[in-house]
Amino acid sequence: MTVQEVRNAYFEFFKKRGHTRIPSQTLIPENDPTTLFVSSGMQPLVPFLLGKPHPEGDRLMNAQRSFRADDIEEVGDNRHTTFFEMLGNWSLGSYFKEEQLSWFFSFLTDELKLDPKRIYVTVFAGDDTYNIPRDDASVAIWKKLFASKGIEAKDVYIGTEEAGYKEGMQGGRIFYYDAKKNWWSRGGVPGTMPIGDPAGPDSEVFYDFGEAFADPAFRDKHEHPNSDSGRFVEIGNSVFMEYVKKDEHTFAALPQKNVDFGGGLERLTAATRNNPDVFLIDVFDGGRKLIEELSHTMYTDTVYQASYRVLLDHLRAATFMIADGVVPTNSDAGYIARRLLRRAVRHADIVGLPQNSLARIAATFIPPYEAQYSALKQQSKHIYDTINAEEEKFRTTLTKGLRQFDKLGDRDISGSDAFILFTTYGFPVELTVELAREKGHRVDLAAYEEELTRHREASRKGAEKKFKGGLGDTSKMSVRYHTATHLLHQALRDVLGTSVEQRGSNITPERLRFDFTFPRKMTDDEKQRVAALVNEKIRDALPVTYKDMSLAEARKLGAIGLFGEKYGDTVRVYQIGDYSLEFCGGPHVTNTSELGEFVLVKESSVGSGVRRIKAVLK
Repeated sequence: MTVQEVRNAYFEFFKKRGHTRIPSQTLIPENDPTTLFVSSGMQPLVPFLLGKPHPEGDRLMNAQRSFRADDIEEVGDNRHTTFFEMLGNWSLGSYFKEEQLSWFFSFLTDELKLDPKRIYVTVFAGDDTYNIPRDDASVAIWKKLFASKGIEAKDVYIGTEEAGYKEGMQGGRIFYYDAKKNWWSRGGVPGTMPIGDPAGPDSEVFYDFGEAFADPAFRDKHEHPNSDSGRFVEIGNSVFMEYVKKDEHTFAALPQKNVDFGGGLERLTAATRNNPDVFLIDVFDGGRKLIEELSHTMYTDTVYQASYRVLLDHLRAATFMIADGVVPTNSDAGYIARRLLRRAVRHADIVGLPQNSLARIAATFIPPYEAQYSALKQQSKHIYDTINAEEEKFRTTLTKGLRQFDKLGDRDISGSDAFILFTTYGFPVELTVELAREKGHRVDLAAYEEELTRHREASRKGAEKKFKGGLGDTSKMSVRYHTATHLLHQALRDVLGTSVEQRGSNITPERLRFDFTFPRKMTDDEKQRVAALVNEKIRDALPVTYKDMSLAEARKLGAIGLFGEKYGDTVRVYQIGDYSLEFCGGPHVTNTSELGEFVLVKESSVGSGVRRIKAVLK
């Protein structure tokens, strides 16, 4: 089956069971400063899972585009991707385990025609410390479902992934695992959860692709569903939120029991093809064939296969990011986009692609997705130009950096070497780590971070000295303009969207210049609204205060990080009333009433996806 066929079958199946389809959110989460990207279909629905009524009812479904940065290093095997679509269905107090497990099993075996003999499931083994029982209810349901297909389903206790390698499957089909594998909460296992948070056991479904697809490195270990050999691939997970943490030692039943299901669309499609390699499903066909054509290599060549997969995954992810308003920068979401594209450049060279090929390959992802995500077609030129510009920009850096890296010889990389590669040659440290790992060496990252911290502290002190060097009115005007950039930054995000990021600023006693990410020219109305919003906050006479706090606390509060900055454990956060919250080390006025009138003089382009505002204070 194709991705579109599986997606449509899923929607039709759950529509017949009373579910309303809700739209996919963008990759950039709304009103959630704790994370850069939406990483699951559940993430935008957390308020409703916690009890807030959903306007579309208590049975919902969708296909949510998602991104997980933690999987960047995993890409290269046949099943890991950073970007994916998560099929989801939810019950907000409407139905529970019986309906959910029965429906999903029916969808797999009756709609997708998967072989039930190749389906294995896991359940929660319980937690004696917190007096949480094992999930016998789900086990009873699964036994009945397998029996309906003529399969006797033995339940087996495994507990941990490590125990599974030792004990094996023992003829089982239903397996008990501990909280690390089969418990869901926002705070992790029961012991680390905050008091008051909801949680519950989950039941994961795995598809057995057969011994032929198992990694030879696992031959000396027993197989089990949660092994990482590649033979068993998780294709769906039903979370049953039925508990709330009352205090440090006890859990109680939730008054409203919810179901939260998530299933990887790409993996489900791969299962219908009886091949776990997700890069062989239809949405990758165009890109895979174009790489073969341009590089004169084959995907099936094991020498190049990992690089093919990196290219296909990273370019698909970057395409969706850029369509959702992210552009490559040196911070936050933009930094991840830049990292993906820079990694793609290197693997393009490994495969032997001609220069300026990445944008062409990325364009192959628009046709198979444009019916589902219209922004891809609308932003196609911007996507192409952004990827092309980033490739050209990085190639010079890559060539110089690789030449210097090779001079280091066949050895571990010191923190000093990694620091010089980054600061002198612009060579990203994660690329240094990747190259070293390929040679069987390591990078002293602790020493690298120490070098970087010393460098930034010295730079910061130099900047502060320069900033404070003026006297009288000249110095006061610079401080006023510096404070005004905070209001401007937030106003741009309010008017144009939270994908706006600061790319740079330049302040003189006469004016401010502010560079920011945005894919198009601002309209006159948008410029007027931004200026009006800044002036409104000036007239409100908002206090300007600061507080030193931990980086984690600042992130939790939603403070905006400045471009290109990496922070230490303790940061200074400036707050302007209840309007603006930013990491910053420079001097500020004490009240916005000191700024005067803000006048937006000019808005222009300074490169692909980056705009510039010049403004004065009167």
